This record gives sequence, structure tokens and C-alpha cells, in this order.
Amino acid sequence: MAKYLVIVESPAKAKTIKKFLGSNYEVLASNGHVRDLPKSQLGIDIANDYEPKYITIRGKGDLLAKLKKEVKKADKVYLATDPDREGEAISWHLSNTLNLDVNSENRIVFNEITKNAVKSSIKNARKLDFNLINAQQARRVLDRMVGYTISPLLWSKVKRGLSAGRVQSVALRLICDREEEINAFVPEEYWNIEAEFDLNGKKTPLTAKYTGKNKNKETISSEAEADRILKELENGEFVIREIKRGERIRKAPLPFTTSTLQQEAAKTLNFSTSKTMQLAQQLYEGISIKGHGSAGLITYLRTDSVRISDEADAAVKEYIEKEYGGDYVSREVTNERTGKKIQDAHEAIRPTNVWFTPAEIKDSLSKDQFRLYQLIWKRFVASRMQPARYETTSIRIECSGHWFSTAASKLLFEGFLSVYQQEDDTDEIKGTYESLSEGDVLSLKELKKSQHFTQPPPRYTEASLVKTLEELGIGRPSTYAPVISTIISRRYVVKENKNLYATELGEAVNDIMVKAFPSIVDVNFTANMEALLDCVEDGTVDWKTIIRNFYPDLEEAVNKADETLGKIKIADEVTDEVCELCGRNMVIKYGPHGKFLGCPGFPECKNTKPYLEKIGVKCPQCGSDIVIRKTKKGRRYYGCINNPECSYMSWQKPSNVPT
Repeated sequence: MAKYLVIVESPAKAKTIKKFLGSNYEVLASNGHVRDLPKSQLGIDIANDYEPKYITIRGKGDLLAKLKKEVKKADKVYLATDPDREGEAISWHLSNTLNLDVNSENRIVFNEITKNAVKSSIKNARKLDFNLINAQQARRVLDRMVGYTISPLLWSKVKRGLSAGRVQSVALRLICDREEEINAFVPEEYWNIEAEFDLNGKKTPLTAKYTGKNKNKETISSEAEADRILKELENGEFVIREIKRGERIRKAPLPFTTSTLQQEAAKTLNFSTSKTMQLAQQLYEGISIKGHGSAGLITYLRTDSVRISDEADAAVKEYIEKEYGGDYVSREVTNERTGKKIQDAHEAIRPTNVWFTPAEIKDSLSKDQFRLYQLIWKRFVASRMQPARYETTSIRIECSGHWFSTAASKLLFEGFLSVYQQEDDTDEIKGTYESLSEGDVLSLKELKKSQHFTQPPPRYTEASLVKTLEELGIGRPSTYAPVISTIISRRYVVKENKNLYATELGEAVNDIMVKAFPSIVDVNFTANMEALLDCVEDGTVDWKTIIRNFYPDLEEAVNKADETLGKIKIADEVTDEVCELCGRNMVIKYGPHGKFLGCPGFPECKNTKPYLEKIGVKCPQCGSDIVIRKTKKGRRYYGCINNPECSYMSWQKPSNVPT
């Protein structure tokens, strides 16, 4: 009997796939990339037309030896890495390292890890796609050039350990630019006037907002102006001049792409982009489901397509008809999406089996896996349901030449809302004031004026930053999470209550990048570079052409910046903690494992202490401060600052509010 070897990236994926194949198949994992550019040098031969110098990744020797041994035993080797540029490049590196024929039809791809998808991919094995490989090579070389030429400049001008990146620098600039907008914002005063009317003893009054005089929209800019209008309204008669009744529909949402999943998970589940991708990877690679064994629960998680296969479309519509009735099944085609080029080789993110409802498999998932799977499942089912229909009422009221307006809606048919609701959906359901007619005189209950000020643009959250990067065409589905993680881990940005703030260090780095490398941090330039990488994938642009045009300008800019930029000093944050050896106030330092306290007198005084972040809550046992601590495995918990004298600890964040 012939022996076959299938190579994937991860052990979890290998375990799931092995279940679908016979005993004559061996499935092994490469644990990600096996070759890469060397860490100790640029790794690109500039003199030899920018040829990359790939080396075997340190620590992969034993694994590769095992793979080579299995390759010799096998009659056929299949490369089943992920169905994108990165996966294609990993398969190419494996071919080179394992001495496989790069022109052999041994590349298999599947958008979901199910029995049918895996077996079908083996029947349709193809050659390696060098357009995909070269697009990935171009991205890797560009990112290496930016990182390895600009980062040393930042070390010499600011401090060691900093980094620059082709996409991360643009993301940092967006956050810094928003901070400047907020700082430069000048609030403008405005006033609102609301009229509240009794409706024949109904509990809920009718509230209308002032819009202006003679049907013209007006802004009330001062209290004096508001008082003048209120004076003119005194003893006036409030008459309904116009009522418009109609119907509107709210279309079902499209199924998730990588970007929209990250945004929605951040907003509704409070997940970071990196956490969302980590959990989605687990759901994609396979979870052991009670009674079913290991199964991949969602389709491939890195996609910007909203397309759904015909089989999945038919299955979900069958489910909707069975569970909700035929009236709830959408009759529209919802695959279309216009705009920028989308990578339509993949489907949208959806459940691999719609009959695996969240409730049915809840016991097989962790809490966070369940929450994310439920979000994906509900969004997918909702995307194939009928729109929600509302009855709408718009009312315009006039008094002494001044106009007020209000609008209301009433849900007639819930459609997709029966499955998938967002935070603000409940606000839609109001009365429609059926008893009111044009010409009715309303009974005024109260006129209220209120002062307001215009607000600056909001700071970016992870969700809004991902949305902006996608809209601007910067980065691709696989880059959003690592970019945000990098700028946070480098301490260029801090995250507080979901908002992203640029630190002093981040502002200093951004200032250098804007002054010395304006094209690198230019939004249009970076978006154009992404478009060129897409052209490489299409086979219309040679990848080396992009590199040849890019590097000389970069090298010139680095040399010029090295000569002209001065050194920037970033002061350490001073704390109230006093060094018991020399009496100085200790400062916050950063090491490989996070923050710690160090004496500013270093190297004369080398005293250090753990940094314990206080949360503003007192210990219920001894009255001292509660601080954030971590276990040896890195799990966060809350304990007394006087530990070990005081033994108090809690996994949940304590509060001063009594329960």
C-alpha cells in the first residue's frame, strides 16, 4: 500500500486532519516557518539584485531531520499549509529544505478543515503558486529593509530596543495625528431646546427637538439666543403640521471578514485583536467535540472576502427554514462587495457546519472560544436571513414660526434580528403615535434648554484603528493584530479603557519618522505599496522591480537622517518609591519581562525592585494597597502589597464598591 505524508503548520491542525485520512497517511507539523532571513544581519544581498539569504531557523534541526526521514519513507508528499501568501511561502521553504521537486503537483489547499474539504484538496493537488510566493517574498524583504535600516538609527538617536516597521509606523502616525487633532481642538458651545408633550395621559410623553425657524435648520450658539427663542414660544400653540408614515428595512449584515470580526469582537466581547486571532486560529485548526472527535469549527480566519460557498449557503438556508420558518430565509444574493481588490480565493469567516449550534457544542469549548464562535455563528446565520422591517413615523411641530421634529419607529418583522442583535438595536423599538394627526394641538408639558459643547474626534480603539487601516488600504488581514501588538509592546502606545494613547516615546519615534522618512509613514505611499504587492500576486508586476525602486531612496534617507537628526532624550517615569540604598526616587524601567523599578543613580547604585501596579483598592484583610501580580505561568491576579505577611489574593479584580 502506498504511503503518503501530509505536512501542515501546527500540531492541532495535524491532529484534526489525521482523523479524516486513512492509515496510509502520516500527518506532521512544521510548527510554522522552517526558513527565514537571519536575525543577526540584513539578510539581503544588495549587490546581487537584492536576493534574500534564507537560513534554517534555529531550533528546527531535529524537526527537519524527522521530516526528512518521513519524506524518504513516503511515496508522495503533500504540502497543506494555510491557503494564503504566507502559507504558500512556507510550502516553498519546506520544498527547498526537504529537497522536494518545486514543480511537483503536491500543494493542497482548503478553506476549512473538514473531511470533504481535505479529501477534495488531495484530489485537486496543484503546483506551487510562485506569484503568491513572490508577493510574500516582496513583503518580507520590504519589511526587513525598513526594520533593519531605520531601527539602528532610532537606537542611536533615541534609545536601544526601538523598532520601525513599514506598516506599524503608519499605524503609529495615525494615532499621533489623532492626538494632535484632539490637542488642537477648540470646543464650540451650542444649546438644545426640547419640548415635552402630554399625550392623553399616556405614560410615555412625546419629546421633540428644536430645529429652527421657518423650517430652516439653525444652531443655537448661546444661552441668550436660547432664552430669546423660549420667550417667543411662551403662550404659543404647538400644532402638528406634518406627519409622514412609512416603512423602512434594515438589511442583514454581511458575514465576517478578518477586519470586521476583529472590530466586532473588540466592541462586543472586549477582545484585543491578537486575542481574537488566537481564538479564531484554535477554532479553525480543530477542537475536540464531544461525540464527534476533533473538528475544525470555522473557515480560514484571514480573509477580506464576504463570499460564501453554494453548499454553505444552501445548508444555512435549510437551517433557517427549519428553525424560524420560510419567511425568514433571504432570497437575495449577498456575496457582492465593491471597492478595493479583495482576496476572493477564500470565503468569509463562517462555521464549517451550521448545525453545530453554539448551545450544542458549548461544553466542548472554553468560555472565550464559545463567545467568539457564537459571534461568528450568529453573524453567518443572520447574513442569510430577511431584513428587519420597521414602521416609521416622522412628526414636524410648529409654534410661532419655530419648528420642532421627532421620529419614531416600530418593529414589524424582526428578520435577522431574531438571531443577531448589536448594542444599539434595542433603541430602535419605539411607539409610532398612531393616535396623532396633522392639525392636532399638543398639550405642552415642559420646555427644556440644555448646554452642550462640540467634542473632539475620539481616540482610536483597536477596533476603529483596524477599520481605518482597512479603509485606507494599509496592511492585509494577517497584519492588523501583529501591528497593534507591536506598537503596544514597544511602548509607543498604551491602551487605557479601550482607547489607544501615544506615549512620549511613541511621539518621539513618530516625529523622527515624519521628518526623516515621510514616504514610509505616508498613508497613500503605504497603500500603493499594498496595491503593488497585489499586482505581484496577480503576476502583473515582478517583485524585484518593487525592491529595486524602493531601496536606493530608503538608503539615501537613512544616511541623511543619521547626519542631520539630533539625539532625543526620553526621561524615565519617576515614582514615589524611594531607593533604600541611596535615597533617590526610583524610576520605571522596562525589561524582557515587563516593567520594574530601577534606581536613577545607575551604574553607581544598581538597586532594582519589582514594579507593582496599584489598582486604587484597599486590601479587605489589612487595609494596604491591592496590586497586580502574576503567577509563574504569567496569569494575572490581585494580591496585597504586603505579601507574604498578608495572604489576600483574588483572581477577579476587587472593587471599593460594596456588593
